[in-house]
Amino acid sequence: MPLIAAEGLRLDMDAGDYGVLAVYFIVVLGIGFAARRSVASSLDFFLSGRSLPAWVTGLAFISANLGAIELLGMAANGAQYGLPTLHYYWIGAIPAMVFLGLVMMPFYYGSKVRSVPEYLRLRFNKPTHLFNALTFAFASVLIAGVNLFALALIMQALLGWSLAVSIVVAAFIVLAYTTLGGLTAAVYNEVLQFWVIVLFLVPLTVVGLVKVGGWDGLTQQVRDSDLGNAALNAWEGTSVGSSTSAFGNWIAIAFGLGFVLSFGYWTTNFAEVQRALSAKNMNAARLTPIIGAYPKMLIPFVIIVPGLIASQIIPGLGGEGDLQYNNAVPLMVNDLLPNGVLGIALTGLLAAFMAGMAANVSSFNTVVTYDIIEPYVKRGMSDEWYLRMGRIVTVAGVLVAIGTAFIASGYQNIMDYIQLLFSFFNAPLFATFIIALFWARATPWAGLAGLVAGTLGAAAAHYGHEWEIVNLGTAQAAAFWGAGVAFVADAVVTVAVSLVTRPKPREQLRGLVWSETPEELRRPRRERGDHGWYRSPAVLGSGVLATTLALNFAFG
Repeated sequence: MPLIAAEGLRLDMDAGDYGVLAVYFIVVLGIGFAARRSVASSLDFFLSGRSLPAWVTGLAFISANLGAIELLGMAANGAQYGLPTLHYYWIGAIPAMVFLGLVMMPFYYGSKVRSVPEYLRLRFNKPTHLFNALTFAFASVLIAGVNLFALALIMQALLGWSLAVSIVVAAFIVLAYTTLGGLTAAVYNEVLQFWVIVLFLVPLTVVGLVKVGGWDGLTQQVRDSDLGNAALNAWEGTSVGSSTSAFGNWIAIAFGLGFVLSFGYWTTNFAEVQRALSAKNMNAARLTPIIGAYPKMLIPFVIIVPGLIASQIIPGLGGEGDLQYNNAVPLMVNDLLPNGVLGIALTGLLAAFMAGMAANVSSFNTVVTYDIIEPYVKRGMSDEWYLRMGRIVTVAGVLVAIGTAFIASGYQNIMDYIQLLFSFFNAPLFATFIIALFWARATPWAGLAGLVAGTLGAAAAHYGHEWEIVNLGTAQAAAFWGAGVAFVADAVVTVAVSLVTRPKPREQLRGLVWSETPEELRRPRRERGDHGWYRSPAVLGSGVLATTLALNFAFG
């Protein structure tokens, strides 16, 4: 990602705009100080004492995903490819989020694990647990670095600050409230950030549509442009053998994205699952991803559509410097919004990147403390010691993220980089999880062997494409195929090793494997106060799936 030319994007902000930004920073830090009062133990710091209501964890769940990956990456995809980007939401998110709530949360929450890697320790063994904890920690700081770098570039370009100052200021603000109040501060700030982001994106979309003559005007301009009609139909050009879609054929989309990458991210990524684990009871934990699925279903209309609008109103978009696709939203802000709204716009951009980074930092400190330091480095220490260590790890994670931020600089579209990371880290993990959950015969050493094989499979697919041994299409299509290869390699090796090694006794698998878990634990009853259709995970999950299916037909 080349540095943005500051003179091309600099916002002409007045005192009122800076006042909005200042108030936001004060509120964010205030939440951190307020949340500190509720932190009396390591469980409070890492999982909010498992005390948060469903509506809070649900909004935090989706806000944690609204970082640079979402706001810049999906808008960039919208500008570059158009409506096929909808697949990331309606195929690549909603089904997996509902599956997490209905099927997997009873096992996560019911087993009282404090993290996703801890489930692997209980289900398999310590080597599997350690391998997953280390790879997750590595992936977390890489993805946190993406959000931090994007945030710093926006501050540099729109405010004129140097890149170094922007990175330090952005890192300090996130570090301050996550170190002070732990997950509680992160979650309540993510709820605030969700509404700030919506308050920014909705007016931007409306003003953009007005400028291009409404939806009819936009579609006509897109048809007449280089994007053509393919950018207005999500499933056009996805037939096997003659696909022209940037995301490959429907098999790559449905299997690579819709199954492997999607389920791998939403059901095993601790940065998301951590929000559900902080819920006050089982029903709230199950509702968390399902509540988040409703705004997730609608967010494309205020992220992808602005990207598509930018492709028509920003001459030369997709070029070098400040015309790269990643700058579609900032360029629209600069072009369309007046003073008085610029402060809200910049606050919305900063809120998105801070939410994404905070989610990765808070999950990083939990995994490093609970899954690496406590069992393998310093066992048997006091709870106060681990609480203090959690804060130290938070600082270390942010410092490492500052270093990893610059890795993202080589990508014109950060979605290419992110999907590559997901194919390496999430796809193998999902194969291991799905087999572990539904096949009691999977053995302890098969877990580790499968994860290693899946990671190597993703590497083989990536470098085979990079070195032109095999053509897998665009960078994102290649990531989809790489995820598929990683999943298959993991699954095959896990099954093969399981057939020649000894499984765990079945009594040790209660609450960890579907067939060994009683019905009342797999489908837990709702507690008093949780009755009513509007608090039913099954009813709400079915509703969002049906609506998503209708939207696929409407925009297919």
